[in-house]
Amino acid sequence: MKKNILIINGHPNKESFNYALTGAYQEGALKTGAQVEVIHIGELSFNPNLQFGYTQRMELEPDLLASMEKIKKADHLVWIHPVWWGGLPAVMKGFIDRLFLPGLTYQYRENSIWWDKLLKGKTARIITTLDQPGWYYRLFYGRPSVNQLKTSTLEFCGVKPVAITYIGVIKTSEAKQRELWLAKVRQLGQKHK
Repeated sequence: MKKNILIINGHPNKESFNYALTGAYQEGALKTGAQVEVIHIGELSFNPNLQFGYTQRMELEPDLLASMEKIKKADHLVWIHPVWWGGLPAVMKGFIDRLFLPGLTYQYRENSIWWDKLLKGKTARIITTLDQPGWYYRLFYGRPSVNQLKTSTLEFCGVKPVAITYIGVIKTSEAKQRELWLAKVRQLGQKHK
């Protein structure tokens, strides 16, 4: 059975290395016959502000409805994003805020603090780019973007396991190093990891 893979790129700049990483993962996965879809969050048309919090549901724009269908269909989610100020890019955070909602990705049980995880059965990989070594980000900052996306979002909604790949130091990297990173991500795509 062909695996359905969804790559979600959270970098808003089409010229970014994150776009190249997205293409590399896609290229690797397509070589295996997998079904691959890509969402470039920065190219979607939607209001990233959860305007009313959780007190009032906002109407989902067509791009968000299409994105949710892709998420539901996928067996494996690949999130590619830079770390900015320790966290996710604003547009990516807005995408999650607007789409990962009760009834869509999780559902609280009536009169209970517990919830049902509506994305069970899916796996994920987070590929994050950094301007510092991954070990430094983990040890000295506690990897806040990973904690937010992996633990507080994906695992909360039932996605497991969630693997992590750190790519960096980006700002001082040269073309040869970037080619090695692209090759590594292509191999991850071939393994569907």
